[in-house]
Amino acid sequence: MGALDGLVVLDLSRILAGPYATQMLADLGAEVWKVESPWGDDTRRWGPPFQEGESAYFLSTNRGKKSLAVNLKDPRGQQIVRRLAERADVLVENFKAGDLARYGLDYPSLAEVNPRLVYASITGFGQTGPRAAEPGYDAALQGMTGVMSVTGDPDGPPMKVGVAWIDVLTGLTAAVGILAALRERDVSGRGQHLDLALFDVGVAAMVNQAQAYLMTGVAPQRMGNAHPQIVPYQAFEASDKWFILAVGNDTQYRRLTEAIGRPDLWEDARYQTNAGRVEHRGELVAELVRVFRTRSRAEWLELLRGAGVPVTPVNDVGEALADPQAEARGLLWEVAHPKLGPTPLLASPLQHMDRTPAASAGPPPLLGQHTREVLTGALGMDEDEVRALVEEGVLVLGGTG
Repeated sequence: MGALDGLVVLDLSRILAGPYATQMLADLGAEVWKVESPWGDDTRRWGPPFQEGESAYFLSTNRGKKSLAVNLKDPRGQQIVRRLAERADVLVENFKAGDLARYGLDYPSLAEVNPRLVYASITGFGQTGPRAAEPGYDAALQGMTGVMSVTGDPDGPPMKVGVAWIDVLTGLTAAVGILAALRERDVSGRGQHLDLALFDVGVAAMVNQAQAYLMTGVAPQRMGNAHPQIVPYQAFEASDKWFILAVGNDTQYRRLTEAIGRPDLWEDARYQTNAGRVEHRGELVAELVRVFRTRSRAEWLELLRGAGVPVTPVNDVGEALADPQAEARGLLWEVAHPKLGPTPLLASPLQHMDRTPAASAGPPPLLGQHTREVLTGALGMDEDEVRALVEEGVLVLGGTG
């Protein structure tokens, strides 16, 4: 049994932030009903790569869910979702602010029929404020929240993070908020509305960089792979490949100077404190760059690890997944996909809870694969009713129907 066994989640979200949150809940044991339009979640078409028509993007955030394809533009489709919401503990949606009110599927409407419903709305800018009506995409929000201004080389252009960073963080934040609201419901007996915004999450995730601005009034700048407050803490190039050196205190720094045969870089009073090393960053880093180019990455990794200095290779994704630690921690799960057969997926980091670990509840669904199963099971609809709604374009059956 998962930690959330018995919990029912109605997932009206698409793309990444919402589906990422609901996949986490599915991994923890919740039953997730993913309601899709007749043409499906947009990410089903985001690619390549595709395999047998299935996109990597969709596969990455939708395992363990049951897919229902319902036309929300039809009043009968709206009524079906309303009935599902009456039976759900949680609803997650990422429609534009106000859109679901047109269908009677907004929080005030559904709270009347299910006052215990925890309803999470995920938008670009939230339900209030002058930008509430604007659409929000991860890349746009990375630009607006400041992360692109501190990412990239100092003499290069602003650079976004290589994954949809704010979407992922918003999904994590949504999952935390949902669990907190469920805990409060245990006490009060009432659900509540969670207003989650990518903009809010992106600004909050600037942490020390934003706090430095609040203290100084000076906006932080791009520093490449260097750290604004710690030196040496950045990528260095060996004679063949790149590695990351992460020296977090003065003791580690002294070990570094001894290991590389440069005790003078410790004896120099300018470098004996982190504050001094930050102040004289340019001179120190230039010396380290010259030293590290004299040996291969493998040699430096072995030498520095042996000296107790934090150091790691700069891996590509394949190298990261091939690391012995990835196998030891079980970072890949294999699921039996109805079209693709055995399919590897990234595992949940919560799989190491000692009594109720996260586990895959099944593969990502085909579009409409569970329409018949959920509607006949949860709502008690009969086969003739389902068939008639399919013929009239209200429902779509896919896979096993």
